[in-house]
Amino acid sequence: MDYLALAKKYQTPLYVYDFDHITAQYERLKKEFNARKSLICYAVKANSNLSLLKHIATLGGGFDCVSIGEVKRALLAGASSYKIIYSGVGKSDEEIKEALNLDILMINLESFAEMQRVELIAKELGKKARISVRVNPNVDPKTHPYISTGLHENKFGVSINEARKIYLHAHRSDNLDPVGIHCHIGSQLSDISPVIEAANITSDLLRELRAADINIKFFDIGGGIGIRYSDENEPNLYEYAQGILAALKGQDATIVCEPGRFIVGNSGELITQVLYEKTNGDKRFVIVDAAMNDLLRPSLYEAYHEIIALKDGDKTNCDVVGPICESGDFLGKNIKLPKLEHGDMLIIKSAGAYGYSMSSNYNTRGRAAQVAIEGGKDRLIGKRESFEDMIQNEREFI
Repeated sequence: MDYLALAKKYQTPLYVYDFDHITAQYERLKKEFNARKSLICYAVKANSNLSLLKHIATLGGGFDCVSIGEVKRALLAGASSYKIIYSGVGKSDEEIKEALNLDILMINLESFAEMQRVELIAKELGKKARISVRVNPNVDPKTHPYISTGLHENKFGVSINEARKIYLHAHRSDNLDPVGIHCHIGSQLSDISPVIEAANITSDLLRELRAADINIKFFDIGGGIGIRYSDENEPNLYEYAQGILAALKGQDATIVCEPGRFIVGNSGELITQVLYEKTNGDKRFVIVDAAMNDLLRPSLYEAYHEIIALKDGDKTNCDVVGPICESGDFLGKNIKLPKLEHGDMLIIKSAGAYGYSMSSNYNTRGRAAQVAIEGGKDRLIGKRESFEDMIQNEREFI
């Protein structure tokens, strides 16, 4: 990839996504479930660019959405409504109503109270809502606590006992149709054993529900498959799929997976330009034009992203930092880089997931441009935000 040419053409900071890599990742996972009915529902929160969503839709993918906005993005990008799942802990009445009117595959419930709201709204609309329930299997995913979701101490899902109550109520309801069962224990998982444990627990409940004549059609194992940022071991997809298939123990259900990071994480890179170098005492800083508003993960999670320079030379330790007025504005700490000068380029790797989607206008900084690479050709898929873009919703009030 000619990073210098891309930086010259589109300026920096710049997100670049390899669509051929996205295709390969999707197809790698899909083929592991070829022997069974399956639906790969890309987690839109990882990267919600419309062109990227359209690309996944053309591959046959479905979409896991956690807001009504994400649902509408998926539909706008060409998704089939019957391949969209709407999840999330807190859905407003208006969002529930819109989801029901859009006739998506199912609404994923996270509490008895939420079920009651969905039932009431479906009754008002004269509809029968297809629902699933997010079961909290209380399994430790062995990942960062901020992205752990399957323990009782987390806000997500309901206990097995609570799930039973929801399913039994839904089964008797004229306005609810329980079609799915769901669990998701966390993100960036390199060890698949907790996933398999959660799948077995959820499968036991599925068998119990079917014995009670509750016809669950979709077995949703969630997402969380990890990628390599540094020296992590990526999960063995064959073992992952076989573990889930074994957990189902012959039960006939469509298997649903919700990979986000796995599909797009290593497809993306953030190109940034060096502004200056400075030294405070013995501490070396490389100041670049990208910042925490462009890539929040290092500041939020102390997440590691490999950073490489497009020049050679003896390397010494430095912190790569941005222009934002926060001590937490860093993209990498204790990174070994050569001596750098104004205009030199750095490439921040593994930035396809939770990069642009978590970016902001903090310090009144416009969001970066986004470019797709496919078949060796580049095209703009997201314009750089201008100052006028940032103030358009406020200007009329001054």
